Amino acid sequence: MDPFPITEYQSEELLLDNRHLWIRSREQTALMKVKASILEGAREWLKRNEFTEVTPPILTTNACEGGVTLFKLKYFEREAYLSQSAQMYLEALIFSLDRVYSLTPSFRAEKSRTTRHLTEYWHLELEEAWVDNAGNMEIQENLVSAMVQKALQDRSEELKLLGRDPEVLKEVLPPFKRLRYSQVIDSLRSQGFEISHGCDLGAVEERTLTANETLPVFVTNFPRACKAFYMKDDPDDSDTVKCADLLAPEGYGEIIGGSERETDLGKLKARLEAQNIPLDAYQWYLDLRRFGSVPHSGFGLGVERIVRWVCKLEHIRDAVPFPRTVARVYP
Repeated sequence: MDPFPITEYQSEELLLDNRHLWIRSREQTALMKVKASILEGAREWLKRNEFTEVTPPILTTNACEGGVTLFKLKYFEREAYLSQSAQMYLEALIFSLDRVYSLTPSFRAEKSRTTRHLTEYWHLELEEAWVDNAGNMEIQENLVSAMVQKALQDRSEELKLLGRDPEVLKEVLPPFKRLRYSQVIDSLRSQGFEISHGCDLGAVEERTLTANETLPVFVTNFPRACKAFYMKDDPDDSDTVKCADLLAPEGYGEIIGGSERETDLGKLKARLEAQNIPLDAYQWYLDLRRFGSVPHSGFGLGVERIVRWVCKLEHIRDAVPFPRTVARVYP
């Protein structure tokens, strides 16, 4: 038998090159067990609350978040893409199943070399008929709390090994704080940030906003211009949409993006056209409004981002056994 290639005090690059062996370590073993409990907690809560798990496709002809960060591939004689989100397929399923969810890999071709980005990650997504944005946030905070409490219940020793004080996680119970985007911008500007109204929040802004928080924080009512075309206008604030990003505490950043969905066919078509997005690939999605719709909401949760926060990880790549980043697709 050859000498084991990993010894004490190895470089991060060597550990990543030998990830297939490094996952035998105590830390990686603990992480995988915590992650499994987090997902188990999610499924238990979803079953109790009458969500049906469904299996949407990974190959698609349309983009959910826009076309800039898509992985394109040849699908026989046509072009197709790796899915960024199952959202639109889940929306199609609410009419028969009411409340649905899926757990699938999602792919983002973002050239982001940060501690919180993966090009392939696991995406827990929900869509709920007859739920508005306020109800959507209640579902999110109860689901996240259930995930954290399950990990705490089953994996307390593993969390301690990873440097997380279990006592801190015991406090992760709803309700979570809600801040409007305009409040956040005013607060950041008062702290010296040069950020104007209409700009999306970046990692630095999110870190500043939540650095001293112990519970996740919702940021609601973003300007329409910096959010996706399918989000519903807020009738009480015409420049904003009925949406919410959930930011993890301690500066870990966004873990959920969600919104109430626009049901007006004319508004959806106008927004697609305004963004120069060809309508052909979205005709089936527009049919979900054309042939009758209901008020509904949904969200997507980045599983590895939850794990990173719960386990106090410096880098998100440690939240998945075989990370895929801009610089790495091996092993």
